[in-house]
Amino acid sequence: MVAHSFRGEVFGPAQRLHGATFVVDARFKRDELDADNIVVDIGLATERLRAVLADLNYRNLDDVPAFAGVNTSTEFLAKHIADQLADAVHAGSLGEGARGLTGIEVTLHESHVAWASYERPL
Repeated sequence: MVAHSFRGEVFGPAQRLHGATFVVDARFKRDELDADNIVVDIGLATERLRAVLADLNYRNLDDVPAFAGVNTSTEFLAKHIADQLADAVHAGSLGEGARGLTGIEVTLHESHVAWASYERPL
């Protein structure tokens, strides 16, 4: 759950402060399963995703210094979360097996008809 506002006519009434509630899905990709026959340690991936989301949850994103001057669109937030997870992979926080990952996709769902994804390679 976040609050934010946007700049630009394209956003219409969303230029005013409003709330958004998202369901977040993270998808991890690799070409072959690792030695344990998994894509990623789901426990470690879940912990890291929770930590990334904890920095955003119940915040007015307009007040977050790192987002100053940025339209924190659903797409932007999906990219931000994917980048944070990629940093965790590179730092070894998702385990050594995660170093074989080839990509991450993050989807933020606002409803069954409003969602956006961002996919990045590793």
